[in-house]
Amino acid sequence: MRFTTALVLAATAVTGAVAQDSFVLGFNSGATDDKGKAKTQADFEKEFKTAQNLKGAPGKFNTIRLYSNVQAGTTDTPIAAFPAAIATNSKLLLGVWASGTDSIDNELKALSSAVEEYGTKLTDLIVGLSIGSEDLYRVSEPGIRNKSGVGNSAEKIVQFIKDARKKLEGTPLSGVKITHVDTWTAWVNESNKAVIDEIDFLSVNAFPFYEVEHDNNVKNGGKLLASAIEATEGVAAGKDVWVTETGWAYTGPDFGAAECSVDNLEYYWKNVGCALFNKRNVFWYTLRDANPANEVKFAITDNLSTTARFDLTCDKDVTLPSASAGNTTHTNGTSSTGNSSSGNSTSSTGSGNSTSTSGGSSSGGSNGGSSGTGSGSGSGAASTASPSSPPESNSASSISLVNAMAMGLSAVFAAAAWAL
Repeated sequence: MRFTTALVLAATAVTGAVAQDSFVLGFNSGATDDKGKAKTQADFEKEFKTAQNLKGAPGKFNTIRLYSNVQAGTTDTPIAAFPAAIATNSKLLLGVWASGTDSIDNELKALSSAVEEYGTKLTDLIVGLSIGSEDLYRVSEPGIRNKSGVGNSAEKIVQFIKDARKKLEGTPLSGVKITHVDTWTAWVNESNKAVIDEIDFLSVNAFPFYEVEHDNNVKNGGKLLASAIEATEGVAAGKDVWVTETGWAYTGPDFGAAECSVDNLEYYWKNVGCALFNKRNVFWYTLRDANPANEVKFAITDNLSTTARFDLTCDKDVTLPSASAGNTTHTNGTSSTGNSSSGNSTSSTGSGNSTSTSGGSSSGGSNGGSSGTGSGSGSGAASTASPSSPPESNSASSISLVNAMAMGLSAVFAAAAWAL
């Protein structure tokens, strides 16, 4: 990778940009629209502007999580989201599609080309780089059983992270913070510890909506999410934990006790989202739906209107319930007390709105039932398991069948997210 001297001198700017004086508020964004077409710069700009100007929002949603650096339908062309972010002053959590591949060279080539072209106008907007999305879940026994799509091993993810760090040395992105996105069940799986050791912070996708093995009524959503976060923090070795996907469906089939409705979406936003916003780094799932094949829809607005389908305002001092309250706790990916464990094993987290077209799996609206997020935005084929990322993930063998089913849903979302 070649960078101009001026850009190399700007390397320290990225480190400064990553240092946060406030918490991230954002949405996930896949590479294609609701008809499967690659998003153009104009498409991304409209999406990013809507995110920043939502009426009644509890803050400015000015950060976007991408699933790939590659423009949909191409091999290594930089994604059109890059110039759109510059035009709208939107920050980016970059994504590298890491499932079903032995190399991320094309992803890094696309990124380096963009940095060559845009310089610090782009790098100053980058808050982090995610290597993969739910890859570990998808290669887990439950993920495979639920046909959640192609993932990748912990060894490969670690290799990719090292590859990225090496190729970014001496560039304006040499100081970028690196993460990996996965389900809480993947994070608590000891076989994935090497990934935790290699990254700067952990990112978790969690959707109580899909945790069918628990009492996943929307009123229990906060407790289930708190349990998933607590489980992830328990293995994070003091590293920060970002919530990269969570949300509630407003239409589509119900899952367990979770019912799809605008009222329930609003309840989850006001009682769970509002407890996270401006207190954690959060990417909501989602601003817009993208995968027409997915019956479950999560978007908070129609046609990118700045007026959401419900009141977005937050009351003061909203907090999540204690993860230990009631019967739901997470211990190493299994339920340790009462009738339920919260996390990514039963419910998938994601909205299944996207499909990937550049070689990864897409994340988005799937029939989630696992606690994974399944809403990724990869660059490959979409999976049908859960709403959050391209194909990925691994989980402990002790996870129940219900949890496994939920995790499969997560893969579906992952495929959809890519297309978001």
